[in-house]
Amino acid sequence: MANSSSLLTPAAPCTTQPGTPMTVSRLPFADFLPIHWLQWPSRTTAKHVFYGFLIGLSLSLTTSSLAMLHQSRKKEKQASRLPPRPIELRSDEIVNGVTGLIGNTPLMRINSLSDALGVEILGKAEFLNPGGSVKDRVALRMIEDAESLGFLRPHTGSRIFEGTVGSTGISIATVARSRGYESTIIMPDDVAEEKVKALHALGAEVERVRPASIVDKKQFVNLAKMRASEFGEPDKIEASIDADAPRAHHHRALESPSHTMLVSTTAKHVNFDTSNDWETDEDFLSKPRGFFADQFENRSNFDAHFAGTGPEIWRQTNGQVDAFVSGAGTGGTLAGCGRYIKSVNEDTIVAISDPEGSGLFNKVKYGVMFDRREAEGTKRRHQVDTIVEGIGINRLTHNFELALPIVDDAFRISDAEAVAMSRFLVRHDGLFLGSSSACNIMACIKLVKKMGWEGSGKHVVTILCDSGTRHYSKFWSDEYLKNAGIAIDLSLVEDLLPRPDSV
Repeated sequence: MANSSSLLTPAAPCTTQPGTPMTVSRLPFADFLPIHWLQWPSRTTAKHVFYGFLIGLSLSLTTSSLAMLHQSRKKEKQASRLPPRPIELRSDEIVNGVTGLIGNTPLMRINSLSDALGVEILGKAEFLNPGGSVKDRVALRMIEDAESLGFLRPHTGSRIFEGTVGSTGISIATVARSRGYESTIIMPDDVAEEKVKALHALGAEVERVRPASIVDKKQFVNLAKMRASEFGEPDKIEASIDADAPRAHHHRALESPSHTMLVSTTAKHVNFDTSNDWETDEDFLSKPRGFFADQFENRSNFDAHFAGTGPEIWRQTNGQVDAFVSGAGTGGTLAGCGRYIKSVNEDTIVAISDPEGSGLFNKVKYGVMFDRREAEGTKRRHQVDTIVEGIGINRLTHNFELALPIVDDAFRISDAEAVAMSRFLVRHDGLFLGSSSACNIMACIKLVKKMGWEGSGKHVVTILCDSGTRHYSKFWSDEYLKNAGIAIDLSLVEDLLPRPDSV
């Protein structure tokens, strides 16, 4: 054995003549090692090791292949449950009127931000709806649902009333005209003038009022409901002439645990309270009605996005949605899209983009709308000044309450940040967006930075609510911004992005 161990290491370079045995020396630690460690393995052992290696490699490759096959079939199964892409269905179709253009909007990649961050920032181009905003979906769903319930009937001289800061009003006026209704829109007097002009062009009656809290009877939503309840009543002069005439006006408050709509009618002999005969009463069916749509509390708002926008996003991304970001005014978009996406992938992050002056950020982050010393809904004050329109609110609506259980995070966006993002996108992408869209995209960037997703290729989806064409007089007016003390500082965006030489 000693001789066999001495054959392991030569003592010096080989200098012997051919045929002469080579002199070797023992390793200094050879005496301390098990002798079988110092021998070359037998051919049988080597064969077993080789076969074991081949079997292990085969098992590893088989397992990996099976895992990849499982993932592939899982994706195919998910895709098979999705309806065909509408663009394929529409390739040889003619849509039915202006409402046929609503929905199925493209999902676009925002190239400048996606390339800079290594993350797919995707915007749902809702500004391409015929009414110019995401609110087209809501207006159509509210009116369709009211028709199916018998509350509205086209071409009867009926009128739809709504309180809005503009976009929902334009959408209601658009859909109302296409379906044979009139519209009356009550809105704050500080909204962009372009929205008022659009409403007038669509034939809507517009009433502008001072911005006020929801506890004020003269707040624009409260006034819209009041105007709907008064629909068909004679004016004061007419009423004084014929004071003894029987009142030919009735209204019904349609209540549920979550929201209230209101329908009024000029039909006589209709009793909403004692029977359901009104549903077939010919006088009621043929006479004009007033309908308060109530976008803030109406469940149809949520349903429009849960059944429409959310599934579209999931289909367009092939189920790859790592985060969904949206602002909230009524809360319908955030709740409807967020709940649908969470229902198919509970790991998706849902986050809210909230402008200055809104209480929703505090509600999500701290559980209260205002300071902890104040009770929600009791603070009597006017709306906090902000140039962002369409998102942000200081009360809980039913639609936003549907979103609260699934919202994971919130981001406060300042006016200056929204302005900077809008100008950045025009400069680098040719994308001309409104204030709420800019807020949403800024929140996307903050989310990516917070999660450390740079370079990950994650998919972050948001809503591009409307274009900049409705914001010339405020958000896109340099003079207005200067008077409001808001600087146009693109570094607020650029500082959040990696430097070109560090990419």
